[in-house]
Parts: sequence; C-alpha cells; structure tokens
Amino acid sequence: MKPGSLGKPMVGGLEVALFDENSNKCPPGKVGQVGIKRNNKWVMVGDSAYMDEDGYFWYVSRVDDVIISRGYTIGPIEVEQTINKHPSAKESAVVGSPDKDAGEIVKAFVVLNDSIEASGELAKEIMMFVKTKLSKHEYPKEIEFINELPKTPDGKIKRKELKKKEQERKQKFI
Repeated sequence: MKPGSLGKPMVGGLEVALFDENSNKCPPGKVGQVGIKRNNKWVMVGDSAYMDEDGYFWYVSRVDDVIISRGYTIGPIEVEQTINKHPSAKESAVVGSPDKDAGEIVKAFVVLNDSIEASGELAKEIMMFVKTKLSKHEYPKEIEFINELPKTPDGKIKRKELKKKEQERKQKFI
C-alpha cells in the first residue's frame, strides 16, 4: 500500500481504467475519469484520478470539479489544502473561472481568519505562497475574499454554486 493512494483494484476480476475526454485509456501519470468494467461495459464513476507506474490509483477530484487551464488538468482539492495552510486563511474553495485564452483559470474563494483584513497585497501573498508549493499552472490566478463558503447541511462545499456564480459573472464581460 502507498500512503495517500486509493490503492489497486483488489476485487477478483474487477477491471478499472482511466479514460480521457475522447474515451481513450490514459497512460500512467495522466489524469482521467475512473471507469469500472461491468458486464463487458465501461461505467464511468464521476471521479478523476491518475495511476502511477506501479498501478496505484491517486484521487484528483470529482469530474465536474476538475479545472482545465491551458491544457492542464487541475484538481481543486490540492490547491485548497495548500491555501488553507497559509496563516491568514481559514478555509477556501477553488473553481475554474471562464477565460477566453486559457479556457479556465484557477480561482479561489477564501475565508480569512478572524481579525485578518482582505487586501490586494494579501491576495498576491497567498498566490505566491501556493505558487511556491505546487506546479506553476495550479496556483490561483484570481482570489476573492468572502465571509463564508456555501455548504451543504453536512458541511461539504458547494463548488457548483460558486462555479455557476463565476460563469454568470464572466458572461457579462466575454
């Protein structure tokens, strides 16, 4: 077992593979949608992941949460976890924001800790903080400070709501 991975398919005869947007199987290292073969048909489960060279699967995010920016596939969870390590951030949510050149850009909605004031300087600081810890294409290109994140009754972040709001906002300018 590799800590942090989903592991390998272990149920006898269960076939699992990753598929790209054209329904082609993905090679190791490439993010794709998880499919399970049932009754000789591939069923997509709605999650994206990648497989390493040893055959271990690594979760990225729900397919509808994935951000595609300049051809890069970006999962919001790792970006959020990194933002949340910044001393000023209480919590965050990351979505793809429409962009005419990149397709989407990484946008973060950040709730600050008590007594921390939002500013353009703080937004730049958080962007640079993430940029030094993740790949250059994963850091947020925009940060919006908000008082609270929309959540379900069980506390899960409603990224779809934030993404819809962002798409509606950008439609006015595109």
